[in-house]
Order: sequence, then C-alpha cells, then structure tokens
Amino acid sequence: MAKNATNKIVLDRKSDELRDIEVKLDFTPNALASVLYKQGDTIVLISVTKADSLPRWFPRNSQKGWINAEYSLLPGSTNSRFRRERNGAKGRTMEIERLIARSLRGVIDLEELGPIAITVDCDILNADGGTRCASITAANIGLRLAIQRLISSGECIPSKYRKSKEEMNNGQAIPNISEDDKKAHEMAVMKYDVAAISVGLLDGEIALDLDYILDSNADVDMNVVGTSDGMLVEVQGTGEEATFSRLQLDKLMDTADIGLKKLHEVQSNCLKFE
Repeated sequence: MAKNATNKIVLDRKSDELRDIEVKLDFTPNALASVLYKQGDTIVLISVTKADSLPRWFPRNSQKGWINAEYSLLPGSTNSRFRRERNGAKGRTMEIERLIARSLRGVIDLEELGPIAITVDCDILNADGGTRCASITAANIGLRLAIQRLISSGECIPSKYRKSKEEMNNGQAIPNISEDDKKAHEMAVMKYDVAAISVGLLDGEIALDLDYILDSNADVDMNVVGTSDGMLVEVQGTGEEATFSRLQLDKLMDTADIGLKKLHEVQSNCLKFE
C-alpha cells in the first residue's frame, strides 16, 4: 500500500480481500501437531501438545478435558528486538492467551474430549499486524489435527468406550472403533471451526485483515472471532481518537463475516486430505 498526494493511505487490495495465506502442516516433528501459518507477512508457528495429566485443580477422576493456550512474540518478530518475558507473561500477552484459549474452547466439547489436557503454543515468528487473529485461525487448524490423531491413536474415544484406571489395570482393553465412529467422534468433540479476523475504518473506508500500517493508521479497528456455523465468540472494537456510527459498525461486521467465511474455507481445505 502507499500514500497519495494528500497523504491518504491507498489500499493495494479490495476492501473485503484477505492477505495471501500459506499453511504448512507438521512443520516441527516433535509436537502432536504443528502448523506454520503465514497471513501476509505475519507468521505464526503453532505447536499442539498433550499433557501427561489434567491440571491439578481438576476434580479427581474427571472425565472432562481442558484446552489451554500460550502466546509469545519472539525476539526477532518485530523491527526492534522484543525482549523475552522470562518472568511470566505480561498484561498484553496474558490477554491474548486468554482470548485464544476462550476461542478454542468455544468450539470444543470438553466432555466429549474426555480427560485430556491440551496446550496450544502460538509463537509469532514475524509480526505485521493481526497476530492474535492469525494465532486463533492457525491454532484451530493445529487443534483439529491433534484431535484427529488422538482419536486415531485411541487416546480420545467416546465416553461409552472409556475404561477407568482400575479397569485398565485389570486388563480391559479399549475396543477398536470404526472409521465412521472416529469421524463422528471428531465432530462431537469439535463440531465447528473457529477463526478470527481484523477489520477497520481508514478515512471512512473499510479495510479487512489489517497489516501493521493499516492497523496503526486506522480510525477504528476491530478483532472479530467467529465459528464456522456463523456464531460469534468475541468482538473487540474501539475508536482510536475517533467515533463510529451504528451503520459503520454493521458494515464492519458484514465485512468481517466475509473474511471469516474465507478463513473457514482455508481451514477446511488444508485438512481435507489428512
């Protein structure tokens, strides 16, 4: 994008057009699932791991699972070195981590997941706007791939087939389930996908999928998190030294809907042959 003679930013793509997206599955071999996700010049590495046990605060013998997320800007991800948060996540990082985790849990049935704790790590390799949105969209891909693998390995099964620790110790094996049952269980655990997109107003013009320049110059910017069945998880929007009308809000949300539908198509397509 560039500025014209009046110093107004001129978009180099349509108002409802996403930045180019690239997805590479299993970028790192050690994780249960991993995704290298690029949206424009924002690059996110997603690593999904399964914990050995449920969190300590869970009730004993719980049959309900848990999804947690962590987020980090790596030192070389910004134009000046971003210092590692060695003493724990700071305010902005914690807020983004909670947003990602809430978004993922919004499409997961924790009872159907069973007694499994999953952590989704979102590491930003390069930041050019929309890092939290890209993290949510990419994390969904990694999480679904991880759940498919947990079901395939027999670690995540329908409740009617689950055995207690005592039964397992007595030699009662977990039965093999059919491919149809595995697919049905995947849809029971994670019926829908979740994605997130940024949208903003610049000099009265709507822009979708804001990069850093657009975001830093926007009069209004919003992050919209939505599921593939058209429901919303969260909407974060604010005027930056500006106000906006209800009509403009509706147009922003309509444009965000277009972006979310495109992102859900990307999510579905990249896992189609897994």
